[in-house]
Amino acid sequence: MARSRRSGCALVTVTLGLDIGGSKTTAVRAEDGVVVTEARAGSANMASVGVHEAGRQLDLILERVGGYGARAVCAGAAGADTPEGRARLRDLLAERLPDAMIRVVHDSELVLAAAGLDHGVALISGTGSVAWGRHDGRIARAGGWGYLLGDQGSGYWVAREAVRRALAGIDRGEPADRLGQALAAECGLRSTEQLLDHFYNHTDRRYWARRAHVVIELAEIGDPIGRAIVAEAVADLTEFVVTVTDRLSCDGPVVVAGGLVVHQPLLQEELRRALAERGIDDMRVLDTDPVHGALRLARQLLDRGAAALPG
Repeated sequence: MARSRRSGCALVTVTLGLDIGGSKTTAVRAEDGVVVTEARAGSANMASVGVHEAGRQLDLILERVGGYGARAVCAGAAGADTPEGRARLRDLLAERLPDAMIRVVHDSELVLAAAGLDHGVALISGTGSVAWGRHDGRIARAGGWGYLLGDQGSGYWVAREAVRRALAGIDRGEPADRLGQALAAECGLRSTEQLLDHFYNHTDRRYWARRAHVVIELAEIGDPIGRAIVAEAVADLTEFVVTVTDRLSCDGPVVVAGGLVVHQPLLQEELRRALAERGIDDMRVLDTDPVHGALRLARQLLDRGAAALPG
């Protein structure tokens, strides 16, 4: 039987939500539905760090958040795309929480749950990008292929596109444009030409995603290259959403999340306009941490009285 923490004479039901990203793991613990502890550790994403390190980080986060003894756990993980991947993470969690009901989902599923929705479309534009939706018992997804094959409209994509266009201008013998100069300065470089070596010497996608703001800030004041990049990003993100809504025969709501779109009003405004032109009028910006969606899904495990749910 799953353990619960005893408080005085009453048993307290503990639920746990985990958001496992490529760079960090976030955990939230609730007692009888009330959040009492939040904690962070390094990434427990097996695809990024391997099984051994993932297990070590899970040990750290469970210790920090007080997760041992939880009755129900939901973990949303970047890269949990296949039944095999979800099963491996579920096994790691079950080794540490043998009495808990456990559910593993793709991290995009946490967005809808964090917004308090059971149906709709989640669109993430952060370091990477993906759209995921559920409607009438069916699910669909678009994008999320990773930086080598896609991630259009993500922070990494926006910065990489700015570098690519700056270097193309140099190849054509054109003077360095304002965007290339601004991006070089943001990277601590003296000239746009140095962006080529710098890009290959700094392969961490998060490094470049954190510099996407340069592109959008210049787009806001009318820089033509910045505006062209933003327009292309919006078009790609819109296509992700429309692909999902078409497959599910629904029109939203669309909940957007991820560092780029959440913190860049211009991108939000242009995306809202583009979605409206495609007949999707209900776009919402997630205003809470997605890990709270994992907690909501963990609570649903208890409510359904299930021993486990398939990922």
